[in-house]
Amino acid sequence: MTYCVGMRLEAGLVFLADSRTNAGIDQVSTARKLSVFENPGERMMALMTAGNLSISQAVRQTVSSYVSQDGTTIWTAPTMYEAARIVGEAVRSVHKEDAAKLTAFGVDFNISLIFGGQIGAERCRLFYIYSAGNFIESHDENPYFQIGEAKYGKPILDRVITPQTSLDDAAKCALVSMDSTLRSNVAVGLPLDLLVYENGSLALTRFVTIDEQNQYFQRLRIAWGQQLKAVFEGIDAPVWDAAPAITDKVPSSVTPHSRPVRVPLPAGLTPLQASKPLQSLAEQPALNTQH
Repeated sequence: MTYCVGMRLEAGLVFLADSRTNAGIDQVSTARKLSVFENPGERMMALMTAGNLSISQAVRQTVSSYVSQDGTTIWTAPTMYEAARIVGEAVRSVHKEDAAKLTAFGVDFNISLIFGGQIGAERCRLFYIYSAGNFIESHDENPYFQIGEAKYGKPILDRVITPQTSLDDAAKCALVSMDSTLRSNVAVGLPLDLLVYENGSLALTRFVTIDEQNQYFQRLRIAWGQQLKAVFEGIDAPVWDAAPAITDKVPSSVTPHSRPVRVPLPAGLTPLQASKPLQSLAEQPALNTQH
């Protein structure tokens, strides 16, 4: 499986990808999922893939040499939109070549990609490319894309990432998002590839491969876990009270929408005790989030 996240910010771009491709009982394998297409001073682009590994590798190889009908390549596309179109055409080319053969063996044509970068004076752009070769672009309303096992790492991104987020904070947030995924899904694993691109650089600016020995990532994982637990323990526990005086402020057990759906007892079966009145959740003072 895979987890990759790409972010488009005012300050630049952030890409993070894991490298696990198989997490079987007796076989764990890895493969790099982030590739860089760079002509320093003229363009810098990054591609991350998720899905069938053989398809992903075929698409990546095809992208590097693909020539469209008008002669455009990934290296000569005048804009990032045109470069994304080249990637989409490469996906369709691989589909045309391999999809029917794979289907004959019961293998779906399964791939998704995040592609972004900067060409010349154009602003940084980020795209999500589907198996059909079509794509959508990131805008201020959706400053990041995820592919692969996305659900575990999404909540922290939704709470933190905006177009104004700094590159360092975005990189930190991406790593926290990845840590949440690593904690919950064994199919995602180290090492990680982290690329941070500063707007206007037109060259690879910051890149690191993170393994089990990376001290910063280990500190981040420990600190995030400890802080989450501290915040959780600082929130007041619910207080249950069905007192009539507070029923105008909380869901009350006497209103229809606060009653459970009860399955009737079978005929001839009598309850051993009278049903106790339901309690409602009492109004709480302001939550204490300091610990």
